[in-house]
Amino acid sequence: MIFESRMYHEIEPGMSAELRRLCTADDIYAFVAASGNHNPMHLEHVDEDGQKEKPLAPGLFVASLISSLLGSILPGPGTRYRDQHLAFHDYVTAGEELVAKVTVTAKEADGVIVMDTEVRRVEGGALICSGTAHVLAPKTYIRYEEIDAPGLIVQRHRHFEALLERAEALPAIGTAVVCPEEPSALEGALIAAERGLIRPILIGNPAKIEATAKAMGKSLADYEIVEMLSHREAARSAVDLVREGRAQAIMKGHLHTDDLLRPMLDKEKGLRIGRRFTHVFVMDVPGVSHPLLVTDAAINIAPDLATKVDIVQNAIDLAISLGMETPKVGVLSAVETVNPAMPSSIDAALLSKMAERGQIKGGVVDGPLAMDNAVDIGAARTKGLRGPVAGQADVLVVPGIDAGNMLAKQLAYISHAEAAGVVLGARVPVILNSRSDSAMARLASAAVASIHWNRIREGSR
Repeated sequence: MIFESRMYHEIEPGMSAELRRLCTADDIYAFVAASGNHNPMHLEHVDEDGQKEKPLAPGLFVASLISSLLGSILPGPGTRYRDQHLAFHDYVTAGEELVAKVTVTAKEADGVIVMDTEVRRVEGGALICSGTAHVLAPKTYIRYEEIDAPGLIVQRHRHFEALLERAEALPAIGTAVVCPEEPSALEGALIAAERGLIRPILIGNPAKIEATAKAMGKSLADYEIVEMLSHREAARSAVDLVREGRAQAIMKGHLHTDDLLRPMLDKEKGLRIGRRFTHVFVMDVPGVSHPLLVTDAAINIAPDLATKVDIVQNAIDLAISLGMETPKVGVLSAVETVNPAMPSSIDAALLSKMAERGQIKGGVVDGPLAMDNAVDIGAARTKGLRGPVAGQADVLVVPGIDAGNMLAKQLAYISHAEAAGVVLGARVPVILNSRSDSAMARLASAAVASIHWNRIREGSR
């Protein structure tokens, strides 16, 4: 689009210009962050009746559409404000399309142009604001193509919010919480219980658990505590609760992951279902239009092909639970072509072919794919990749734990993603949280476990 100035002598009364704009929630959040106006009405909120309300656009956001129109179209680049008067007649919520209009009403001395200004809803034409503006017309002619301004990504975890909303509508699942004997471990269980996601059964040293709760200012009067004084006993007790039908998920507390999983892997008394245990990060990455699953970044160190089959199948099953009808799985390597000297590229090609032959079910699998052409459609097309997965993968399967751990932490600490972590392949989902996880990550992990378990239960009926 070309932008060019209208000089004072070129402007006549009656000239007008319009600008349309869809008001999105991200627009409002970006304006709120830039202006510092943290009125809760400008954020998604719950009203007095418990109904979720969309964010309301601040009045100055609406006014900014007029400013944009004056500075880019009429009079255009180089325009400067003298003054502006506005009256606001209605409110705007996220999702509404607006049209701003300016009309020249008079020309004054010293290059001043008088403009009538207004903003209306496109649908129905309701007047949102109206007023007048006095501007100085550009003194020199400016013409340019659209400026490539820096892009903005709003750090808002909408995918996790949607998962939480979905999980809160499901029955709370009994969850064996193993050794919640320090604040971050206990907090995850309690906030998930307060949101109605889980019914925690706290397993460990009662004195330590009670002391932790007291230090946090929390009461455990409504929760069951099972006394187990060692980590090994506590993990074994969690398995027993699952086998008895009292727990439909297990949550890791303050113990090592190996100690938690060891009794689950017992061939006689454990929770095996015939697949390898594999870990999946469900990641909410700002700027990505869907949840992104990364696997396996926490359990299988250097998986062979057979293990990768289970890694892929477990991830597909979880993705389907989360609402992805036919998950698109990208198997990562350093390149997008098969290289005999690069084992990860060979495994990726074999997994792709196994999915074609029905040995992996429920999703579309493609590989090898490099990271860029797995998640960026432009990069995929540049490399000549036009399959259904290239550039739009829902699931990223990494070659080994090193690559997976680096990828997940890069997304979390550089791209500001939140990550929910679960272990699959057992009879029930296992919630794994890190001590550095945020409250949202802990809630999302419980939500993912709840959604997956409820789908498993429905499928078994």
